[in-house]
Amino acid sequence: MKHINFRELAITCCTVLLSNTVFAQNFSQTISDSSLKAEQINPLRVNLNQSGSAYFQMTLLNQTWLRYTQNNPGSMRMNQPESETFDIGLRRTRIQFMGFLSARTFIYFQFGQNNFNSLYNSNTPALPYTVSNRKLAAFFHDALCEYKLSKNNALKIGAGLTIMNGLSRFSQPSISSIATMDLPIFLQYSVDQIDEFDRRLALYARGQWGPLDYRFYVSNPFPVTSNGNAPPAAITYTSQFVNPNLFIDKTGRPLSNSPGIGNQYGGFLSYNVFDSETHTTPYMTGTYLGNKKVCNFSAGWVYQKNAMMRLNRLSETLVDTVFEPMLQLGLETFLDVPIQKTKGTAMHVFAGYYATNYGKNYLRFNGIMNPANALIPANYPVSYLSGSAYGNAYPMFGTGEVWYFQWAYVLPKSLLGEPHGQLMPYASTQYARYEGLQGARMWVWNTGMHWLIKGHQAKISLDYQNRPTYYYTDQQIRYDARKGCWVLQYQLFI
Repeated sequence: MKHINFRELAITCCTVLLSNTVFAQNFSQTISDSSLKAEQINPLRVNLNQSGSAYFQMTLLNQTWLRYTQNNPGSMRMNQPESETFDIGLRRTRIQFMGFLSARTFIYFQFGQNNFNSLYNSNTPALPYTVSNRKLAAFFHDALCEYKLSKNNALKIGAGLTIMNGLSRFSQPSISSIATMDLPIFLQYSVDQIDEFDRRLALYARGQWGPLDYRFYVSNPFPVTSNGNAPPAAITYTSQFVNPNLFIDKTGRPLSNSPGIGNQYGGFLSYNVFDSETHTTPYMTGTYLGNKKVCNFSAGWVYQKNAMMRLNRLSETLVDTVFEPMLQLGLETFLDVPIQKTKGTAMHVFAGYYATNYGKNYLRFNGIMNPANALIPANYPVSYLSGSAYGNAYPMFGTGEVWYFQWAYVLPKSLLGEPHGQLMPYASTQYARYEGLQGARMWVWNTGMHWLIKGHQAKISLDYQNRPTYYYTDQQIRYDARKGCWVLQYQLFI
């Protein structure tokens, strides 16, 4: 059987689908412009009183991915070595319900699933290929109740399962309005470790006082043992999230040095130079596509005492267990402004600096909707840093410093003809210095293009990512070849 070149197949699919943007103007030869002009789509909303101040609303979102990936060296998929993969998946599928029962009482739910591909719920380094259940997919992302203490947005108090937290706007992002194709996931600092896909059970206060947008919270983190993966069975010299099961005796009683699981605290402050940002839900918009003039400067933080644990050698014969806090700090600026309203052009710029402290040498590989599920066993000639370093994974999280930047520009309506939408090129980069990489660099960059068929409600995106790979030899981390990934995404949002 002839070998299938997945790279050529993926690029061909992307070219065919995106060719609509090139030839879109030809459609007007057979269909009049008046019939193609976008009509206003009203939200799925039911008013609960005559004035409409009380209402119930529903939204639907789906992001479908077609992807070609150059896998990390030694990657396996369903027990077979695979250097490249073409896969189809659902990056995000969501349903939102929200509404005001009165002018001050707000309720919000979000239900859905993430990263659903043919290996969903099966990404485990265990061999042979394990039994799993692809139907265990959807869950509640958010379920909160909120009360507005003032007539305006000065103070809102809420509680429940929520994404609202500190550190960054991308720690609590509106996923339908992303300026790039996907998010900087490293800013969801503990995603699926001690939270539920970046959500937490929290009590919070948020509001807007003039140009100042603020939010503070306290949450009860989940134990790392409930994240669906087997936690490390032993404490090591590298920091890891506290596993409470390692601090009980044979009778099930807690040991004297058990740290328990403390609360997490955080906050986010943002100063708006021009327009204030939208404030209905706790989510923060990715880009307004020129519909607002927003420029702000922000600072965020997250703190949890005794969140991490590791061994500490006191002498050649004496070893102690130490507990360390998790502390995340961020500074960022966000610019999202129209350039020429008559032409529909707009510019988006974001830059952030983050000090990420998870304890000594913490390092976590992560791959979005990973197309592989294991590394070749011990006969593979290179020993990798982590058992999860297969597929498209790279060291996304770690103790150290991270710089992140993204840019996007909405091109004129006249380029395609107003009825056919607009193009929006973008680029982003993440550069990190992590302790656990022993000085090896970590640099990931993305570039791509959105075809905004109808703003964020209907868009097709083509993205290219370039990432590093690593290996470990002679007790030293070595920088390996870089790998690439092409993704074609189709998003519909109602």
